[in-house]
Amino acid sequence: MYGDAFPHETNMDRLHGVDFEKGCYVGQEVVSRMQHRGTARTRTIRVILESASPEPGAAILAGDKSVGTMGSTAGPNGLALIRVDRVADALAAGLPLTSGGLAIRVASRRIC
Repeated sequence: MYGDAFPHETNMDRLHGVDFEKGCYVGQEVVSRMQHRGTARTRTIRVILESASPEPGAAILAGDKSVGTMGSTAGPNGLALIRVDRVADALAAGLPLTSGGLAIRVASRRIC
């Protein structure tokens, strides 16, 4: 799931894992454009599992609309790659999030 993710999707920009002052590197144009335009639509976020763990790679749904993909889990915690705008809209509308038929919730209301 994360093998082909952009640095912004794995929060490397927030963790200072990308040097935007450095010279050339592979993917520099796309990464720099995402940074300066603020166009990172997907992010890895922590989710809290209400019961059993969904399978990694399972779709995350808000109602019947796909909003992301489950990643790894450990106990009641998990990581998910989500569309920030879609999850924000779902939370504002009071829609529950599910994955594999199991209830999940975002660990923080601040997701973007």
